[in-house]
Amino acid sequence: MPSKTNKPSQLKEIPKNVVTPKYYKTAQPTMGPSTPEIKSTEQINGMRQSCRLAREILDSIHSIIKVGMTTDELDDYVHNLTVSRGAYPSPLNYKGFPKSICTSVNNVVCHGIPDHRPLHDGDIVNVDITVFFKGYHGDCSAMFYVGNVDEKGKQLSRVTLESLNEAIKVCGPGRPISDIGNTVDRIARKNRMRVVAEYIGHGIGTYFHGYPEVLHYANNEKGLMLPGMTFTIEPILAQGSGRMTVLSDGWTSVTMDGSRAAQWEHTVLITRSGVEVLTGPDHVLPEG
Repeated sequence: MPSKTNKPSQLKEIPKNVVTPKYYKTAQPTMGPSTPEIKSTEQINGMRQSCRLAREILDSIHSIIKVGMTTDELDDYVHNLTVSRGAYPSPLNYKGFPKSICTSVNNVVCHGIPDHRPLHDGDIVNVDITVFFKGYHGDCSAMFYVGNVDEKGKQLSRVTLESLNEAIKVCGPGRPISDIGNTVDRIARKNRMRVVAEYIGHGIGTYFHGYPEVLHYANNEKGLMLPGMTFTIEPILAQGSGRMTVLSDGWTSVTMDGSRAAQWEHTVLITRSGVEVLTGPDHVLPEG
């Protein structure tokens, strides 16, 4: 289990050639549109570039994550790789978040702050990466296994990924946004798991978070998917009750019963004929 406290560190420096969002200095992000944005061809191309880069960086973690490594070391690695590619790590100073990635270990639901705790044999870890590249945010996350993970941990990861993939399959023009949450919830309950309902998918573009809001639990909220919308789908499933609480650092969310949680995330584009996974291809389950 990660430590429950984490002293904020001085923000990492960003090279002068990297375009930064306004909140890098102020910690106050610009609000997104008050309604779901229908993106132009130019905006979509910008999203494709940022999402492609985010996925490349996320995939590279498979080759370095190991027992004994700290999540701080993961943060340093991703930060340095991101800025070397001319991009900004979007979480850094977003509403004051002190690191460049989120690392959520075992019972951490999401928004885990990288720290000095070494990763242990058997840990499951979600790494959430967003980059701000050429004016657009690209967002994705995946689960990683550290050493030898037990079968229940693997099943949690597998079912959560299944819920993401099946949710993407129901996306398309004119489809209710609620189909996403209804799909995730059905798969979770079928496998005797619970959706952590407090965290949702979101619109994304030149802004980090905006409309539409994408619920991952069963619902009948109004709203349709329309061509040109870009948003994240990022279900979190827990082995226990799904109830969570936020630690004193103001960010780290953990399950109240100590059960493990897993999350996978893609950014998608609704097209005229269906859906494009901007952070594709499909995620692959970790080995081990």
